[in-house]
Amino acid sequence: MDPDIERIEEGGFAFPLGLRPLAPLTPKSGYLQEFEPADGSEPFLTGPETADWEEWPDRFMFDVLLPGPRVPALVRLALTLFPARVYPILDVLGNDAYREIDPYIAYDLVGLDKFVEGIRDFGPWLFEDGLCGFGALSIEPFVYLFVDEHKLVTLRVQLDLKEKVERLLTAFELTIQEQLQSIDSVEHEHRTVLRSPPDDPRLLNGQDILDRLRSLWLLQLNIAGDTNLDDDGRELGTTGWECLVRCLPVDGSGDRFAHVILTADCLDEAEVLAAEAVQSGAPEGGWGEVDPYSCNRILPNELEELAERPSAELLTAEGVHSVKWLASPAPDERTNPADPQNPRNPRNPGNPHGDDTN
Repeated sequence: MDPDIERIEEGGFAFPLGLRPLAPLTPKSGYLQEFEPADGSEPFLTGPETADWEEWPDRFMFDVLLPGPRVPALVRLALTLFPARVYPILDVLGNDAYREIDPYIAYDLVGLDKFVEGIRDFGPWLFEDGLCGFGALSIEPFVYLFVDEHKLVTLRVQLDLKEKVERLLTAFELTIQEQLQSIDSVEHEHRTVLRSPPDDPRLLNGQDILDRLRSLWLLQLNIAGDTNLDDDGRELGTTGWECLVRCLPVDGSGDRFAHVILTADCLDEAEVLAAEAVQSGAPEGGWGEVDPYSCNRILPNELEELAERPSAELLTAEGVHSVKWLASPAPDERTNPADPQNPRNPRNPGNPHGDDTN
């Protein structure tokens, strides 16, 4: 955590460290309550597993506003509503040129103890950082908990859990309000609370934490892989992609990472092309596992710079335009090559590439 960040208080209300109001605001703790019918819900999942999930049932929704330092205690109490296994959720500010937020969810059930472990290990970031939100979902019983990037807590529960949630909120001396004066009702600033100097790899940054939570919570990117839309729903067609592919040799000698620049018309196709692109660099015996760890769309000028060819020429068709094998990590280097401070990151000028194929 960055010790130089000071918590802002207005009228006795303490904001999360990662948020700073830029206009006068005096929030009041409390909650909104609303009934949501099953037939009025919008699809929550957009990934490949959507068809396997049941429609959300009739439910009550609670939006809860309380001071930042009190949010962790409320979440700990709300976790008692869940069964032994849940679907964790994580939203983070992403690196995609056409999508602001990267939404992750587990498509497989994860033990509640693993979810709690992630909160225990990275709680200060999850609860205080203005660039992330997190939560969990269970189907039986139906419980949805999410702490968004403003640290507003949303609870959705099946009908017979309504009174239990009301008692939970009463224990925090919270009452129903006509409206919530949260920080997102005025102009405000989001900021990270992490301090991660490049000369101290022991300190984790957001990329490092995301890497660990993806593994612990079995998170997958929850977007439609067969289309190529921006945040406004516009079809983009063929775009440039910057992909990081993790490759594990059959002999288990250690992961290798490839940085792949390509053009494709959707995420699914980008992942296929990226996985195929690394086959030429496979060791004797081949790869035991190939994982397109991240695939982010890039702007035409970035594509031109990274592929070293005119973007107008590259965007006429799908294809792979550059494959760079990243240097093996030293023991004291950051483990995540997507980290911009990692010497192995291809955008870091000090990165010593291995084989370079264009």
